[in-house]
Amino acid sequence: MAKIVSWRALSLIKLVLLCLFAGHAFANEDPFEAGNRKIHGFNEYADAKFLRPIAKIYERTLPTNLRSGVTNFFSNLESVNNALNSALQMKIGESLQELTRFCLNTTIGIGGFFDPASRLTITDSDEDFGQTFSVWGIGRGNYIVLPFFGPSTVKDAVGSSLDFIANPTRLYNPTEQQLFFSATDVVNNRAELLPVENVVFGDKYLFYKNAYLQRREFLELDGQVVDSFDDEF
Repeated sequence: MAKIVSWRALSLIKLVLLCLFAGHAFANEDPFEAGNRKIHGFNEYADAKFLRPIAKIYERTLPTNLRSGVTNFFSNLESVNNALNSALQMKIGESLQELTRFCLNTTIGIGGFFDPASRLTITDSDEDFGQTFSVWGIGRGNYIVLPFFGPSTVKDAVGSSLDFIANPTRLYNPTEQQLFFSATDVVNNRAELLPVENVVFGDKYLFYKNAYLQRREFLELDGQVVDSFDDEF
């Protein structure tokens, strides 16, 4: 049976396409490049020595359907943050749709392990506090690489901390349960990217930087890509 490439893997492919065909790069938004490259190297080492091997064991051990269920479970939890940030951006219809997804998948979908909402064409969004800050007029800030977490910007780093606080897994007690869910989410995400690792080429640092910034711009513009070749004659 062929492997099913998840939406997270498809997102990485979208990053690649955005990098290849975007009208501009972000060469002047990296004043911390020297330090960023060092942290990038550390992250690459940690991934090669620890996270990637664990992800490969995870992929070999768990059947595809079970891994898909794990992905659905964490995606369902993200609906809470999506709904909150959609509301903060005054996208009320989108916020209500996310709440509907969460209720359906949590109940009929058995805690979010299944995704009946998508079968009912109730689609999900991809909102976070970083995008909310953009709607509120807060600038991106410089590009930074965070230890273990990877590419970010000053604005997105602050937003990610709020996303973490809003994550429903923080409600689990004791703390060991929170750590278990967080670790499972990280390993599951890494395993889903294994099939598309070969699309990364050239200078990995520049590739990840441009891919990340292009993807963030794409999300902040709600998918409206500016065509730099669309000139008036």
